[in-house]
Amino acid sequence: MEELIEIGKNKEEVNMLSPLTWAYVGDCVYELYIRTKLVDQTNLKPHKLHIEAIKYVKASAQAKLLEKIYDKLTEEEKDIVRRGRNTQNHHLPKNSNVQEYRYSTAFEALIGYLYLTKQNGRLKEILYECL
Repeated sequence: MEELIEIGKNKEEVNMLSPLTWAYVGDCVYELYIRTKLVDQTNLKPHKLHIEAIKYVKASAQAKLLEKIYDKLTEEEKDIVRRGRNTQNHHLPKNSNVQEYRYSTAFEALIGYLYLTKQNGRLKEILYECL
């Protein structure tokens, strides 16, 4: 994906964005990764692909994944996670509790931050833990 979409902001500019903006991008990056891996690794039809993808992208699964990888994160990445988790979001989760939703937002913020700052090698390391 590093050549598909050119990101014009430098790291300092990305740092100034809201963690919810990182999570907004991270949600898309993570879901695209999961969908692509499922298409690559299965022969499921689109509806079944969607059902399978939900198992990975729902808030509870993302929160568990963050818990799994947390000790492997750098201090900078843990700071990104903290900022994502603590950001005020006035959206109420439908299918998870507030804590899971906050941790899934933190996970998405980390994914989005790594993507936006072009840390593609590290992003791949973390994504490979997912599926």
